[in-house]
Amino acid sequence: MGNSSEETWDSFLHYLPYSDEDEKIGMVCTTAGNVDVKPQTVYPPNKNKHPALFRQVAEGRILQEFQILYITKGEGIFGVDQQTYTVTPGSLLLVLPGIKHFYKPVFEIGWHEYWVGFKGGFYSTLVEKGILAREHIFFDVGLHNDIVSIFDQILREVRTQQPLYQLKACSGILALIAEMLTHERRSEQPNYYQKIVEQAKYLMETNVFKAINVSSISEQIGVSPSKLNEIFKTYTSMTPYQYYIHIKIHKAEGLLEEADVTVKEVAFQLGFEDQYYFSRLFKNKTGVAPSDWKKYIRQ
Repeated sequence: MGNSSEETWDSFLHYLPYSDEDEKIGMVCTTAGNVDVKPQTVYPPNKNKHPALFRQVAEGRILQEFQILYITKGEGIFGVDQQTYTVTPGSLLLVLPGIKHFYKPVFEIGWHEYWVGFKGGFYSTLVEKGILAREHIFFDVGLHNDIVSIFDQILREVRTQQPLYQLKACSGILALIAEMLTHERRSEQPNYYQKIVEQAKYLMETNVFKAINVSSISEQIGVSPSKLNEIFKTYTSMTPYQYYIHIKIHKAEGLLEEADVTVKEVAFQLGFEDQYYFSRLFKNKTGVAPSDWKKYIRQ
């Protein structure tokens, strides 16, 4: 693939070469850039700096790779199949391979966009498992410095091309995917659900030294144990029991750092009647036996 770049961060684009070694990882960054499209500008600007297929973005095209775009100012439109979306500052767009699409700013207004392209078996697996899907390609996430920072980091890696820059760029792509999925999950949860999760977390954290009793927590919140389990897992990807164990193990790590404390004392302090069960849990979660924890962290 050819490549081209501009000298300022207001307008930077690059189409990247990648090796067989890069592809073995299953993640490859193919292109990245940002551009400030002024009003009354034919889109895309600098059209001849793009490969032929990529120039058709305003009319309609099909790519064999993924792209993520983030619009930080201006207005425009994003079309996929027969569906169109109004793009405003804070819109995050996902382009899937093999699906015809177009996007462009309003001619009289323009926009500022960041984009990154990527491909590989890992990303294809996310589609196969339904984690990335045609039904979820437009995200009104709002303006966030964290997202801009991720794009800036990707652009730095692409621009400097230091050793392992492909892997570092792909770590940024994963962070962007996480931002999309997080927004999607939160938007699907009613505020009522979020309050239930926050209440449950508070009760678990304030009762971390007591025996685990999810039924008691659900009763205090006013929902059934099965409903609490469903809501909590949907929102956090963990059951209440798993979260309770997580915070207990985290607390145990701190307690085990103290002088002259035994594993048995920590287990009982955290509500475990069986210290051997506690020891198995601790090692399963941390990879280190509780009896070796103090020595492990001081290495």
